[in-house]
Amino acid sequence: MHKGPPGYLYQLTLRTWNYIVNVGVSPLMPFIESRRTKLLNLLAIPCIPFMLFFAVLNCSQGRYLLAVFNLLTSCINVFVLWLHWKQRYLSARLVAILCSVVIYTFTGLFFHNGAEYFLLNILLSCLLVYDNKWLNAGLGLLIISAFLVIVLMPQHWYLADPVPRSRVWANIATSLVFIIVALSFFKHIQSDYQLEIEKQREALATMNKDKEKLFSIVAHDIRSPLATLEILLDMFRKGEYPEDEMEEAAAILHKKISQLGGSLDNVLRWSSRSMKGIQAQPVNFYLGPLATEVLYFFEMTIQQKGITVETSIPDDLMLYADKDQVSVILRNFLSNALKFSYAGGVIELKAQAVGAQVGIGITDHGTGMPPTQVLNLFSYNQSPGYGTGGERGTGLGLILCKEFAQQNNGTITVESNVDKGTRFTVYLPVGITVLKEGE
Repeated sequence: MHKGPPGYLYQLTLRTWNYIVNVGVSPLMPFIESRRTKLLNLLAIPCIPFMLFFAVLNCSQGRYLLAVFNLLTSCINVFVLWLHWKQRYLSARLVAILCSVVIYTFTGLFFHNGAEYFLLNILLSCLLVYDNKWLNAGLGLLIISAFLVIVLMPQHWYLADPVPRSRVWANIATSLVFIIVALSFFKHIQSDYQLEIEKQREALATMNKDKEKLFSIVAHDIRSPLATLEILLDMFRKGEYPEDEMEEAAAILHKKISQLGGSLDNVLRWSSRSMKGIQAQPVNFYLGPLATEVLYFFEMTIQQKGITVETSIPDDLMLYADKDQVSVILRNFLSNALKFSYAGGVIELKAQAVGAQVGIGITDHGTGMPPTQVLNLFSYNQSPGYGTGGERGTGLGLILCKEFAQQNNGTITVESNVDKGTRFTVYLPVGITVLKEGE
């Protein structure tokens, strides 16, 4: 059986309906205003064919004046859609409300067709589309007055032949259906609004978490150069540097200031990348140069504690991950290893491919940790200890490392024994060497 044409017609009808219902609705509009515009569209669209039908019916029955009002109502609703299309939303609302009040009041007063119940629709629409209490009060008073005049003071005119009773009941039923539609849509609006608020709340919570992560990155990237600068300047102040070593000290200061400038550049880059949340941007890169850069960052601390760092990384070993995030992970691991290593100790930095992943391990032989502390390392329940030189951390670094590893499809393992040392290992996807054309 060939089902192409019916499916095509259904899709075409659905697209046409969605287009008409969303006339004037712009993505740049405030959420609640877009829903109010859509509500008026939903009330206006059925009125157009509905009133055209009654215009023809009343004309055939000799009620020419009522047919004119029916036709005028259809034209007004078309005009409302046109105003929405032109993004003249306030004008559209005033036209829809005021013209409808005048027409329904006149037809209900003289033709006794139950139009007063359509005034209830107009009153409900006013309450839903306007926030100004004085405007709502004024329009509400006008509509209620018109309703009471129709009910309590019906008029008779030789040019206005009352419609049949069955028509009155049909109009009343239709007006009640419109009320149900408006209230249902308003309830839908409220649900959407709550969902939108919840999304914004979650986005704000994410931004706050990212802010904490950025603070942690700042602390790890800037703390070490600043500490070194503080030590060297204090030694200058006390005159502990011989004059012949001043040139060497100046070179060290220059190196540390360069590191600090690089760290600030990293922070700015992170900030610009994190405006919509911190997300991994994986690339293929060699691990060796990055490890060298990280070691250079801690060169002064390594010298001060007399630590020996043994490195074993194959020259051709590549990762496929976010280079900045991997740098943060390695800096955190190495910072902790230096912090909890004894003076004159040894730290091992080793990496090797393990199937489709690369295992990067940093091992120290320092204070170590008990099993209970290891279990809480990657949670906010951890209680960071003091390093062998009195260093104190915040504990946020390891939480950040775990998230960055997960964003890069990696994992982290920890092995530690009290007074024997700790090994942190991160497993990340292995990179692929892409040969350039001609190589």
